[in-house]
This record gives sequence, structure tokens and C-alpha cells, in this order.
Amino acid sequence: MKATLLGVSIAAAIILQLPLSGVYASETTKATTKAMLEEFKADAARPFSSEAGNAAWTRDSDGRSCTSCHTDSVLAPGRHVRTGKVIEPMAPSVNSQRLTDRKKINKWFLRNCKWTFARECTAQEKGDILLWLSQQ
Repeated sequence: MKATLLGVSIAAAIILQLPLSGVYASETTKATTKAMLEEFKADAARPFSSEAGNAAWTRDSDGRSCTSCHTDSVLAPGRHVRTGKVIEPMAPSVNSQRLTDRKKINKWFLRNCKWTFARECTAQEKGDILLWLSQQ
């Protein structure tokens, strides 16, 4: 028997990038995201943009991008390119643990920006990416 959600197979939902949950973000995710965006805003050059966040997520930097490990769909699991470790989906609509812990968000921005872009991300980039991810 094929697994379905609201009449759509889970595989089709992933391919079509439909959320597997009716809840797009938990209250914790919303509160954490809002607080962090306010924090980043102090050092940002302009208002945050989900389009800029998506562009940063897919931007190639010497053969690396966020999609190298997280895949083109934040709704699907990824895999770390060096260790092979599975990375759970980044979208809070399918992974209720995403964007709920400020300490983890800051830790992973620091580590992943250094690995991907060979530098720390700016407050603008963090805000753009965080805004975009929070809408997934």
C-alpha cells in the first residue's frame, strides 16, 4: 500500500516540493526565527529577502553550495559530502526540529558558512537564508 497524505503520495509530495504537514512552522520556530531576524537586522544592509536567501542557498562557491549537502530540495534529507552522514530535511514544514534553537542555528551558520563560502556569513546573508528557510 502506498503511503499518502491528503491524497498525495509522499514521494509525489517530495518531488513536487509540497509540504508533508499542514503546519508550516511551529510556534517555537516562528518565535526563534523572529528573534534571530531582529538580531541580524541590526547589522544588515537592507530588509531581508527570501529570494536572496534562496539565491545564497544555491550560490556556487568554488564548487560548493548549501545544496552540496542539503540537496536542491530542503524538503528532502541530505547527506554530508565528506562524512556521508544523513542530514534531516531543513524545511520546518517537514522537520519540526528545524529553526527552534538559537544556539544550534548560530553554530551551524558559523560552521557551514566557513565550509561552503570559506568565510563567515554576513548578518544580511544569515537573515536572508533564515527568512527563506522559515518559509519552506
